[in-house]
Amino acid sequence: MTRRLFDIAVAAIVLAVTSPILLAAIVAIRLESPGHPIYRQRRVGQHGREFDVYKLRTMVQGAEGMGAGMAVTEGDPRITRVGAFLRRTSIDELPNLVNVLRGEMSIIGPRPTIPVQVARYTERQRGRLAVKPGITGWAQVQGRASLPWSERIELDLWYIEHRSWRLDLEILRRTVKVLIAGDGLYKGDRGGFDLR
Repeated sequence: MTRRLFDIAVAAIVLAVTSPILLAAIVAIRLESPGHPIYRQRRVGQHGREFDVYKLRTMVQGAEGMGAGMAVTEGDPRITRVGAFLRRTSIDELPNLVNVLRGEMSIIGPRPTIPVQVARYTERQRGRLAVKPGITGWAQVQGRASLPWSERIELDLWYIEHRSWRLDLEILRRTVKVLIAGDGLYKGDRGGFDLR
């Protein structure tokens, strides 16, 4: 209950404070490229329950059916100019706060993944679904998308086994540093998930 109240309070405050930024981003997206500015994607949450995660669209409309599909690399031509800025600053993730208010996500936890990834989990890796997915998490502050997929899962499992308010506060502190630096946004040579 305490964690849920924390999630609601933080999500509501951050949404209220950043609403002018969100509005400006939505206008910029609409001006640059056709399509809805809010992107919805099916993800898997706690105990395997599926939900639609909300983000600001950073790529051209229909990008999932073009080129590398779900895989996104630095310099991907499908990323719009506005989208590149939104990704660099993580402003594109702000609509995730709506998912937090809806109870589908938490402020801190493993990032929610797509069903095809979960379908390949081992029994041990399914332990990642024991808690609500988060906007930021232990794997996020250790390298994000630049980490190999298996390493990210292990970091998330470690977090679940050691979860505490003290660790959560450390993750929040490191999240600020990651946001400022803009590190780990793309998979590079080692990171990512093989969707083949």
